[in-house]
Amino acid sequence: MLVTYEDIRNDESIKCYITEADKALSALGYTEHSFPHVVKAATMAEMILLTLNYPKRTAELAKIAGYMHDIGNIVNRIDHAQSGAVMAFRLLDRMGMDPAEIAMVISAIGNHDESTAAAVNPIAAALILADKTDVRRSRVRNQDFASFDIHDRVNYAVEESKIYFNEDHSAIILDLKIDTSISAVMDYFEIFLGRMMLSRKAAEFLNISFELVINGQRLL
Repeated sequence: MLVTYEDIRNDESIKCYITEADKALSALGYTEHSFPHVVKAATMAEMILLTLNYPKRTAELAKIAGYMHDIGNIVNRIDHAQSGAVMAFRLLDRMGMDPAEIAMVISAIGNHDESTAAAVNPIAAALILADKTDVRRSRVRNQDFASFDIHDRVNYAVEESKIYFNEDHSAIILDLKIDTSISAVMDYFEIFLGRMMLSRKAAEFLNISFELVINGQRLL
């Protein structure tokens, strides 16, 4: 059975797990991981593969993986990628998705977290890039600037965030405008260097390069 992205978006169980997982992360003090994040990750993962001329269905599977990638946070933040992959298997199997497609989706979900991530297939590579480059002010929940930790400061300092390909599609670029009066550029690297290195490896898997531009200066 062909399970589409719209089928996934309209599934009430998946909506529930995304909502409740984000509530759990909120209680732990994490930034937003709800629908704005997963929809952005889904859309970006699809865009990456379409731009690189992968089949439309492969790109749609990346979109599905992007939408479902954080549901494992309802179990625990630790090993949430693996928990999410197991949950996604059961959900997609119930919906009748082809086993070969399930395999690609759950492999991507299970390999997206920094501690265990690996670009094991194009869908996983696209998901890593889409997920790790979602840095923006609107993800900060804490409204008390005086009590910001470094994660809050770094995300809140990002005034603009764009991800795009260069003209010949040989590189994908994360372009940030950071208010350095809120967070120094070095603070960004302290928090996100692992994510940026992972993004570089994911890009290499797709035979492109990854570039980081902050305040008009290329840093990677």
